[in-house]
Amino acid sequence: MKAVVMAGGAGSRLRPLTIHRPKPMIPIVNKPVMGHILDLLKKHNITEVIVTVQYLADFIQDYFGDGAGLGMKIHYSVEETPLGTAGSVKNAQDLLDETFLVISGDALTNFDLTKLIAYHKNANTLATLALYNVTNPVDYGVITTNSEGHITRFQEKPSRGSVMSDHVNTGIYVLEPEILDHVPANTPFDFANDLFKTLHAEGHVLHGYIADGYWCDVGNISEYIRATANALEGHVPGLDLGNYIGDGIWAGPDVEISPSAYLQGPIYLGKSVQIKNGAVIFGPAVIRDYTVVDNEAQIDRSILWRNCYIGERVQTSGAVVLRQCSLKSFATVFESAVIGDGTIIGEGAVVHASVKIWPGKEVEPGAIVNSSIIWGSQGRRVLFGRYGVTGVVNIDLTPEFSAKLGAAFGAMLPKGAIVTINRDMHRSPRMIKRAIISGLPSAGIRAWDLGNQPIPVARYYTKISDAEGGVHVRLSPFDQRVVDIRFMDREGMNLSKNKERAIERIFFREDFRRVYLDDIGTIEYAEHVRDRYIEDFLKHLNTRAIQDTAFNLVINYTDAPISNVLPIILEKLKCNVVALNANIDITNALPDQAQFQKSLRQMQLITTALGAQLGAHIDPGGEKIVLVDDQGKLLDGITACAVMVELALRDAPGSSIAIPVNLPNIFETIAERHGGRIIRTDMESDSLVQATCSKNVILGASGKGNFIFPDFQCAYDGMMAVARLLEFLATQKVAISDVVLNLPPYYIADRRVSCIWEAKPKVMRLINEKFDNYTNHAQHGVKVDLGTNKWVLIVPDPDQPYFRVTTEAESQVEAESLADEYAQIIEKISPLD
Repeated sequence: MKAVVMAGGAGSRLRPLTIHRPKPMIPIVNKPVMGHILDLLKKHNITEVIVTVQYLADFIQDYFGDGAGLGMKIHYSVEETPLGTAGSVKNAQDLLDETFLVISGDALTNFDLTKLIAYHKNANTLATLALYNVTNPVDYGVITTNSEGHITRFQEKPSRGSVMSDHVNTGIYVLEPEILDHVPANTPFDFANDLFKTLHAEGHVLHGYIADGYWCDVGNISEYIRATANALEGHVPGLDLGNYIGDGIWAGPDVEISPSAYLQGPIYLGKSVQIKNGAVIFGPAVIRDYTVVDNEAQIDRSILWRNCYIGERVQTSGAVVLRQCSLKSFATVFESAVIGDGTIIGEGAVVHASVKIWPGKEVEPGAIVNSSIIWGSQGRRVLFGRYGVTGVVNIDLTPEFSAKLGAAFGAMLPKGAIVTINRDMHRSPRMIKRAIISGLPSAGIRAWDLGNQPIPVARYYTKISDAEGGVHVRLSPFDQRVVDIRFMDREGMNLSKNKERAIERIFFREDFRRVYLDDIGTIEYAEHVRDRYIEDFLKHLNTRAIQDTAFNLVINYTDAPISNVLPIILEKLKCNVVALNANIDITNALPDQAQFQKSLRQMQLITTALGAQLGAHIDPGGEKIVLVDDQGKLLDGITACAVMVELALRDAPGSSIAIPVNLPNIFETIAERHGGRIIRTDMESDSLVQATCSKNVILGASGKGNFIFPDFQCAYDGMMAVARLLEFLATQKVAISDVVLNLPPYYIADRRVSCIWEAKPKVMRLINEKFDNYTNHAQHGVKVDLGTNKWVLIVPDPDQPYFRVTTEAESQVEAESLADEYAQIIEKISPLD
């Protein structure tokens, strides 16, 4: 059998390790990681190999040659441009005329390939994918299989809240040659994202083989350090680490160890390494060929590449030092720092934890380096979460971090593009916003400052202007210590996951675009932002009907920027408004739950006392509303949603409405009354927005006070929700309380079940298996249908360590009982700690 070793990766997340070498040539202990892969192939009698290369291809070809030195035969397939995993193998199709193995050249593993191949042959399938069980699969391609080993679902780097299994794709496949007929020639095409998903969709049965042993995708620096330690500590049985001399030490030829040195394994010492008097080395540690560790130096859990000099009394702790570096006397390098090729660290200099120094630099004697030299800092592996980029102000989100984030966003856009930037009133977002603004012009971006507008206004202006994107900075509605930074595309919608990842790649690679002085962007104040929003807003309403009704309203503006916009609209609509909290306060933090409930009770009392037709509390961002009806009754989120759906379908019978999957079935009942249709979406807000704006619907509603009217804009807009509600009431000549009385009943219950993060993927897999015959799969959860108006929805929370269980039944008692029953089922299979 032949094998294809994919070795075209550039390894951008491993920089600066991969600046001068391709990812498969990163050394794991005593040889490149690809060398260990070739050893594994040879161990299983696979000696003819096709290696696909692209990035720094000559490096690999020069090192391994034709394979004769390894007792193998190596062919090379060179990509002129990146073709993806499947496209690169397609390039070598003329060499593959029988069953063949595909394996990544940049992962460390000891899988039993013989067993894998035997499984494939017995399965009689086009493709068998080797799967591996990991505790945190969100950085991988996740694959779900049934009891027969058939693959049932693919997920590419899912969020914590959507992951459906703990089995991940290892990039090791056994394939039949005809599978390459499904791959277009000379076209970028991926196995995981394109080929396998296409074949699965066409009905081909693909198999997943859950492999035993060790596997690690050496995809970033922390995983590189872990893989090296695992190799030394014996977690990869069968790995050839060279000559073992005892006491946990492997040593190459001509190694010199002073009698006064102290070594505590596991340690690898390469060819001609010299360990001088009084040196102390604690494993797991690697010191590669020709490196000198001078007197009384201390090496603790570090990786030192070849031809380095480690001076007297130097200390390294958990560091990676690349080729031909010189660490002068008394220098100190701390945890997870990386010193690039050919770098000189001056005498007494200190390199702090996680700092990366690019190749060829020189650090002055006595310098203290606490951020990466030239290229900047790496704060975290993932930037984006459910609410954009989020963190505690001045701890996670500092001004310097935010400036680099602005530069990363700018680098993703064309030079000269316009970006709008907005904030709420608090001083924390103000500081972060100004830092982001400073980063944008450095990438040649023109920053249009919107000041402090409600979020719907910022989204609208971004959409109708010439901007390529936008940024909104707000105080988190959940924690006043936290700031959220939300990025928008040119339509004013949240960035897609792909664009978020593009920003992350630029940020973590520290590959910012720095333009010449003539191209530095400008910073300007946008004009007529509020006026343009209000003008178009009113064009989308039946203003005459609202004006003729002369509504009496109670509105809580929450001391937020909406008090600069909505009062003008309501005045033009000739509404009589009693305004609560209408003074903007730059120091005003968001209320806690007790304060929030108190303000709602106050609004109820005032609405009742004044006989107002409507009371509305609008959140500080202007996206969410809470309603009080004309009888002074506070409407919960689902009831308010049902009122709006009922009125919208009365206004436009036969139309479609988008709502999340966790809302009760009364919405289908309401839709049937008016010949309408309900489109169910995932619970994530972006899914609701996308469905509302792409499926010819007239309304999107979250059931939590968020409403989208796509004829105006594809975004949550609390101000438009209030105005449309007034329009419906005016044109239909009804009161909200009458609409509420005619709504169908519903009975729903919710539970939370604690589950540690690491166990979530496994629990989701077990839930899928347990309810496989009754399940209507939600995109990010499991919905078990139990009959008419009776169901259970189980969803892993994306931000917290628990599962959410939602049930509906024919009575409240039954719904509560059902929620308890399924919560107990999850508890039985979910470890608490």
